[in-house]
Amino acid sequence: MTQCCFLRVHPLFFWFWSFRRRMALALCLQALCSLGGWLSLYISFCRLNNHRSYEWSCRLVTFTHGVLSIGLSAYIGFIDGPWPFTHPGSPNTPLQVHVLCLTLGYFIFDLGWCIYFQSEGALMLAHHTLSILGIIMALVLGESGTEVNAVLFGSEITNPLLQMRWFLRETGHYHSFTGDVVDFLFAALFTGVRIGVGAHLLFCEMVSPKPKWFVKVGGVVMYAVSWCFMFSIWRFAWRKSSKKYHTWRSRRSEERQLKHNGHLKTH
Repeated sequence: MTQCCFLRVHPLFFWFWSFRRRMALALCLQALCSLGGWLSLYISFCRLNNHRSYEWSCRLVTFTHGVLSIGLSAYIGFIDGPWPFTHPGSPNTPLQVHVLCLTLGYFIFDLGWCIYFQSEGALMLAHHTLSILGIIMALVLGESGTEVNAVLFGSEITNPLLQMRWFLRETGHYHSFTGDVVDFLFAALFTGVRIGVGAHLLFCEMVSPKPKWFVKVGGVVMYAVSWCFMFSIWRFAWRKSSKKYHTWRSRRSEERQLKHNGHLKTH
């Protein structure tokens, strides 16, 4: 009786195992194609900008990924669904899988570039590593792509501004009104979206019974990384604001002194 039951179950188990293996191979192929695409784009930028540094081309790739991922993740979250604040832990949709594989290839490329050129600190490397692990986890589980996609949107929405800031500095246009606007928008969006909206998303994730416990732990760790970035941004904003305030005070003092001296001379 036991042997007969095993013979009935075994073909179904074999089919399921074969299906899972094909799915895993398909996901790996998508991620590898994405990695090859970002690497090819980087090589193209290097050839088109051979008078620029390698970092210039890498940041062009980062800017391109940021704009593309913002548009795709916004479409998924606001139009295609499901809504991440009410349906965390939902099964992945085909569009979510494609976007996650696209982003996975980019993060692997950028992490490898940062390690090779030693351009980033431990915090950024930790952020990229956690992002890669989080995406792989959602793809392997076949669920929680909804909230991972929302985290992708919140993480990347400030990325184009960060790259614009670097390009302005490289071209000598950072210390201008445009540079001030970019810095203000970057700090405001980071605080409002990654810290403010991110806290609400994390709360929804924690109170929902659907997501796995290790998915929730990953969400807490990623939010803690955002706070580490936030402290650095606030310190920078405070230093820059203080410097501009002191410059303004010094200029006002000089203007008053010149005006006072001019008034004395007329008498």
